[in-house]
Amino acid sequence: MFGYATDETEEAMPLTLQLAHQLNAKLHALRRSGELAWARPDSKSQVTIEYKFDGGACVPVRVHTVVLSAQHSPSITLEQLRKEVLEKVIKAVIPAHLLDDKT
Repeated sequence: MFGYATDETEEAMPLTLQLAHQLNAKLHALRRSGELAWARPDSKSQVTIEYKFDGGACVPVRVHTVVLSAQHSPSITLEQLRKEVLEKVIKAVIPAHLLDDKT
């Protein structure tokens, strides 16, 4: 077992982990509310962040990659699923200043 605390977030958790947890929580909330009726209970997420060193501190520059794997009904198209996840989950959770056209 290993672990550490960081000043990246108020929770003293790494920002990548915090955002991944928030993505799953948002997807879960939207599924429970019925807004994402196609979503099923199982999901996994991973967030990769690009950092720069600034005076010895590691500062997040941008979100490089978001992987959100979600069980879903077969009735939704891949195009619609991607659009809804991007707009309703990813953009709702990840701060806009960390997202760019390469994310």
